[in-house]
Amino acid sequence: MEVTEVPPERPAPRRRRGRTALLVTGAAVLGLVAGTCVGYLIQADREPTALPSLSQPALRQAAGPAPTPLSAAQDRKVKTDGDLRKLLLEKPAGAKEVPGLSTKCAWEDLADYAAAFNEPGNAFDTNAAQEFRRATAVHWLVGSTYVVDIRLVQFRQEESVGALQSVDNDQYWAGKEEDTDSWPLPGTDGGMAYVHHRADDGVYSDDGVYSAEAHAWRGDIAVQIWVYDSKPVSKAKIMDLAERQLERL
Repeated sequence: MEVTEVPPERPAPRRRRGRTALLVTGAAVLGLVAGTCVGYLIQADREPTALPSLSQPALRQAAGPAPTPLSAAQDRKVKTDGDLRKLLLEKPAGAKEVPGLSTKCAWEDLADYAAAFNEPGNAFDTNAAQEFRRATAVHWLVGSTYVVDIRLVQFRQEESVGALQSVDNDQYWAGKEEDTDSWPLPGTDGGMAYVHHRADDGVYSDDGVYSAEAHAWRGDIAVQIWVYDSKPVSKAKIMDLAERQLERL
């Protein structure tokens, strides 16, 4: 059976503007010109209309004393614009310095902060784009293997929500680790705690090291907490550290 090929459907031709359209357009233009001329003649015969006064009535000032400024307990900016080091958890009694790190709360500029990443150059550019402002950190060692590392990272947040972006990135990588359990942090908007059950190569000890971490944000501050030990870190430990640190903010 022979199949007859159906030719493709041609598009409809565009209607050309003919004489009728030109006549209608010309009549409309003449009507506008005539109407404008008549309007000018009518306006010329009228008396000038007085303009309203440019002055405005004086605004009444509110009576009574000015409102009392918010206290530091009510205005979070009072806290976060001050010395961030005072908002870090204090090291427990008997805690020691981590080899190469100090237990004192230290300031970190963008270069110092980026140097802790696997790709410092990329971290520097990313955090600069997220409007990094400043960071402060504290570290301590309990016994011979239990290490705590807490960091507060503040962003300017003029054109982006840097704290949230930073936390999202940290949570993304934390969640990609194998053999990891996670839990939401109470009282936070998306804060999470993670416990990694697989030991990495020895960092603070010759044996493998286990870790846990927590990431949350408060306003313009990203909260980063890491815990390391030669034995698995419990959920209770990382949750307790995170909750106590967030309370200080």
